[in-house]
Amino acid sequence: MYRYAAGKVDWLSAGLPSEGELANELRIRDIVNRQIATCRLGQRIGELHLEDDLCVVLNEAEIIMGDLRDKALRADPSTPVEQVMDPGVSTYRPNISVREIAHHLLESGAQRVLVSDGESRLIGWTSRKDAEQALDEHRGHHDGPVLALSGK
Repeated sequence: MYRYAAGKVDWLSAGLPSEGELANELRIRDIVNRQIATCRLGQRIGELHLEDDLCVVLNEAEIIMGDLRDKALRADPSTPVEQVMDPGVSTYRPNISVREIAHHLLESGAQRVLVSDGESRLIGWTSRKDAEQALDEHRGHHDGPVLALSGK
């Protein structure tokens, strides 16, 4: 017998198999987008070549340190990313249900969230649109309501 010391939440967030009533519930790991722009501490804004309005700042160990959005990305090109990044970025574990993240995104008005592992290493991101689409598709394969969204 082996006791997994990190606990059930860590087990589930690592994407390891589970049993029980909610084992087949759709999780954000099922809809995560792994392509995302990243940059490093020490880089300067002028060194970034982005196609999106988001850059996730990582350290040498691939741990999320913050992100750059909108105004920060338009800073003086000589500015180091750590001077303009938002260090208070929220991340979500891959075991969170798509239903839960869809509700969060709807209530907060956010369009996307970052997904990370238990050690805050970047996995990717998911969006409100992706969550709503996945729930609609999931509903087609199962009986009963999945999520009641308003203001789509």
